[in-house]
Amino acid sequence: MTSALKTRRAFTLIELLVVIAIIAILIALLLPAVQQAREAARRTQCKNNLKQIGLALHNYLDSYGRFPPSFVTDGDGTNNPTGGGEWSVQARLLPYLEAANAYNAIDLSQSYEDSDNAASGISALRVNTYLCPSEINDRVRTNSMGEAIHYPLSYGFNGGVWNVWDVTTSRPGAGAFAPNMAFKLRDFTDGTTNTIGFSEVKAFTPYNRDGAFGTSTIPNTAAEIETLIGMGGSDKPDSGHTEWVDGRVHQTGFTATLPPNTLVVVPTGVTEEGDYTSCREDKTCNAPTYAAVTSRSWHTGIVNSLLMDGSVRSISENIDLQTWRNLAERNDGQVIGEF
Repeated sequence: MTSALKTRRAFTLIELLVVIAIIAILIALLLPAVQQAREAARRTQCKNNLKQIGLALHNYLDSYGRFPPSFVTDGDGTNNPTGGGEWSVQARLLPYLEAANAYNAIDLSQSYEDSDNAASGISALRVNTYLCPSEINDRVRTNSMGEAIHYPLSYGFNGGVWNVWDVTTSRPGAGAFAPNMAFKLRDFTDGTTNTIGFSEVKAFTPYNRDGAFGTSTIPNTAAEIETLIGMGGSDKPDSGHTEWVDGRVHQTGFTATLPPNTLVVVPTGVTEEGDYTSCREDKTCNAPTYAAVTSRSWHTGIVNSLLMDGSVRSISENIDLQTWRNLAERNDGQVIGEF
């Protein structure tokens, strides 16, 4: 007896397309959730990096009875004759970040550009703790011959609001760190809970420098900074925050002249997230250093900041400008409380 063959019904083209469309929709719904989860993890790691920096600062304080200077200079801005110094806060914290071997390979009594220090390769060393996992320019800086010369960073010290340092009087700014000044706890009369120590910055920031334009009057808008930039100076398309060993504010610091994540146009044709420094500390520009070096991050709407008491806060880019400035001054008499 012959049994009839059963026909197997296949998917039609329309049914197949419907299934593919459903899968595509599910993927489209899931991807943002996955990306948000990854960004949340990156933000957490970023805050942990700042927490480690805070612990290192207080271990340094325990060892020396004071916080490190932003860098050391001889105060003569005419020919940059300083034999030693100019090392950043970040470099001085290496022994407290499980990087004692790197620290022991350098000589802080000589500039990081000294031949022996240069031979150590320290300037091009990538320090994990100093890089936010969301930083898209996590790459070495090279010279014209393609040689690795520097590595960037994502966390800048608080250099104050606008007046960073006056080479003519050796007067420091009002931030948590300053050239030739190693502040003690007693110098933070507003309290360490009301003073920012470090905040996020973006690597390879364009900036304008050495025009010597600016006064002690603090600019309040990006347009005012752009006016100063338009008066002259030298535009650098992508070299700000690229040298973690250099203690100058445009490389390893920030100022609270403008709110976090403010756009400032530097006419380099690269980006609108630029900075301004009237005169680089301890360089040939023999004038006060006024700087609008803005705290910025790759986290949407916020920057992560370390307070001098060691706590870490996520601060909205919409924070009131005066509140932001108060947080950047160690002794302005303003106790912020909640912000």
